[in-house]
Amino acid sequence: HVVDLARGHLAALDFLTSDGSAGAVEINLGTGRGVSVLEAVAAFKRASNRDIPCEIVTRRPGDVADVYADVTKAQALLGWRATRTIEDMCADHWRWQSGNPEGYR
Repeated sequence: HVVDLARGHLAALDFLTSDGSAGAVEINLGTGRGVSVLEAVAAFKRASNRDIPCEIVTRRPGDVADVYADVTKAQALLGWRATRTIEDMCADHWRWQSGNPEGYR
């Protein structure tokens, strides 16, 4: 969720300016849990209250089974963790897009 990412970036800025650590530190921001395409489609169906037609096909060459962030450093160094769910993300996206059909202006 964009709000979780904004909070994570602010926590990283606080860490870099108050910790005194020199150099770069890589820190993943995320939930630490993957979401399947079907889970995302189902969440967006619920958020939009619309049917989203989809077709289940075999995995394409090169598709990975799952991808998610290791958020250990974010929790340990920044005291940060994502608080919003895929349901929150889809609901907020649908609400914003419905109110801004032409996009950001």
